[in-house]
Amino acid sequence: MPETIGLYNLEHRYTNIALEKIRLYYSNRGVKVIDVTPAESVSCDIVYASSLFDWTSKKYVYPNMITGGTGFDPTTQLPPEIDIQELHINKGFTTRGCFRNCKFCLVRLKEGTLRVVGTLLDLWDKINPQIILYDNNILGLPDHFSLICDQARQYNLILDFNQGLDHRCLNPEIVDEMKSIRHHEYRFAFDHPSYINSVDKAITLLQDKGIMRCNWYVLVGFDTTPEQDLYRLNYLRARNQIAYVQRYHQSNMEKHFLTALARWVNQHHLYRGMTWEQYLKHPDNKHYKDLLWTAKLGEIK
Repeated sequence: MPETIGLYNLEHRYTNIALEKIRLYYSNRGVKVIDVTPAESVSCDIVYASSLFDWTSKKYVYPNMITGGTGFDPTTQLPPEIDIQELHINKGFTTRGCFRNCKFCLVRLKEGTLRVVGTLLDLWDKINPQIILYDNNILGLPDHFSLICDQARQYNLILDFNQGLDHRCLNPEIVDEMKSIRHHEYRFAFDHPSYINSVDKAITLLQDKGIMRCNWYVLVGFDTTPEQDLYRLNYLRARNQIAYVQRYHQSNMEKHFLTALARWVNQHHLYRGMTWEQYLKHPDNKHYKDLLWTAKLGEIK
């Protein structure tokens, strides 16, 4: 058994679930576990480096480090004896995987098909009522979702579904469950223009049940045009929803437009307070005046 384990989280702003499981596993066995920078890693017997995002610089990842996570290789897995650790840190997964296979998404490759891996009681510290769930498609398992809502009601917990919920899975029973629990503003995904009818149906169902506003992740820069992006955003704005622009890896030609789009939409007071055209014409945004030709694109007729 090593004497000292080092953990190197390449995105220190985010809790890395894999590293926290490694920390718990070794700490329970009397091993000293410390968070390290690359320079400090030489003092450790073993160093685990984990990255969530492939765009994060790997400049200071050294050959002697054990690496894992989507930012390195989405197929890497923790050893089973480490993966089963229950963290009780009020964040994590109750399901893994997804039954869909979207071209832009690595979840199916990384985690496989949708399955249950736990409940709120595996995550909750029994002190703080706030729990963040990273489940990628929990609505795809309606019986499990109902169980999670039962637990939230029983223990008066406040749930934050951090990923975009699948609006195509909504039905009146699921929305009734959503309405019955304490929650942060629900997030959904509007990944492609072809979903406009199902999004419209979902918003109507949610609003009829009293959930008047949700936050919609809008994927841009993958396989859509500026007109399609603006139409989705203008539509959500017209339905009194909030949006969040998620930029895929874009070319230099697209980067200027998508950066401006994200700065308009992702500052919700700007998105709610002014149209795209008004944003482009605002004195603070002179550097976007060359985009005024897009002002009439994607208008809601």
